[in-house]
This record gives sequence, C-alpha cells and structure tokens, in this order.
Amino acid sequence: PTPTHRPPRFPPAARWTVVFIVVMIALIVAIWPRGDDSTPMSSAPPSASGARPQDAPVDEARVAAARTDAALPDCPVTGLPEAAGSVLAGVVEPCLGTGAPYDLGAATAGKPLVINVWAQWCGPCKTELPYFEEYAARAGDRVTVLALHAKEGGSNPFFPLTLLTEIGVRLPSVLDLDGRVAAAIKAPRVFPSTVFLRADGTVAKVYPGVFDSPDEIADAVNEHLGVRA
Repeated sequence: PTPTHRPPRFPPAARWTVVFIVVMIALIVAIWPRGDDSTPMSSAPPSASGARPQDAPVDEARVAAARTDAALPDCPVTGLPEAAGSVLAGVVEPCLGTGAPYDLGAATAGKPLVINVWAQWCGPCKTELPYFEEYAARAGDRVTVLALHAKEGGSNPFFPLTLLTEIGVRLPSVLDLDGRVAAAIKAPRVFPSTVFLRADGTVAKVYPGVFDSPDEIADAVNEHLGVRA
C-alpha cells in the first residue's frame, strides 16, 4: 500500500510569521526606555542641557503674589550677641518670605539652630518639611528652626514659595542663592539634609537623611544640641 503523508501542522508561511513576530517583540523589549530606579529621590537633580523650568524668569508681580499666598513668617532674629567663631558670620542671603537680605550669623546668634536643607523638586523634602514645622511649634524659642532652600533649583523664589503654599507649610525660610550657607555649614548635596548648630554658631552635627516624624527630630536635637522639646 502507498504510504500516506500527513500535511505539516504549521505551513511554512505560518512558521515564518511566528518567527517574525518573536523577533519584533524582542526588538521592542530591547529598545523600550527604562526608568533608573537606582537614583534616589533625595539626590541632586540630574544635569540637563538647556534651561530648566524652575530657572525660568518670573515677573515681580507673580513673585509678590506667591509671597502673599505662602504667608511665611519673617526670618527670626534672636537679638543676642554673635560669637566670634560662628560659621555663619557674615553670611547674608534673602529671607524667602520677604525677599529682604538676612544676616544668618547675627540673626541666629546665641541660640541652638536647626537648618533643614531642602529643594522644591525633592520628593522626600515635601514629606519632611511639615514635621519640621510641627517640631518648631513644639520647641518655641528654645531652638531656632530654619528651612533653607538649596542653590540647586532655587534661583527664582517663585517656585519654592509655590511649593510651600501647595503643602501648607509656613516655616521661616532662607533662599541660598549662591550656596554660601550650605558651604558655611558643610551641608552635603543630598536633599533633604539637616544641620545642627550650637548656640555659639559651631556645627554640632550634619545629618544627610530624612526624618520620619517630629519626634525623631526632637530626639536628634536633644542628642546633638542638648535641648528637649
């Protein structure tokens, strides 16, 4: 008897179609853009060519309106004599709430000082800032608490003011336009960071990390500055 030949399960045309689809899927997977999850949100912003949105000029009328909306308290002045060894001696930057020049060394003299360094593009900063506001209310006049917007992304006060309005934080703030404050207190380019200064203006501790509650901040102030709140 003549043997019968069964037709192939997949015709040649179908097999080549499957191969083509598999190859195309592999190519798509290979070139598909991937986010870099290894970059922490608290690191400095990646450099990019061209102007960044936060560096765009904003007219004075909009800046004035942003200051009104933010309703920040004026930067504090202790009225106490400045120690000769203060690292902030002669460091002047604008107070974010008013735009007026603010002499940090003279204004914060004679009291323990906590400076929280933040940036408006920093995700963890938005979470942490309300904790510093709550801690400042607890500490009262025993400790001076300042928020310092970093030089990175802080060339225009409009954007930091808008962010503080958005998250509802009203904390005395300074704009570190040229990075002089960060350089004086040895703040790292990690955001957020917190620097603890003694009443004589010397640095007690630099903490490049995130606080998760007002209680954690209070514990750190007690540890490094000896003030309970």
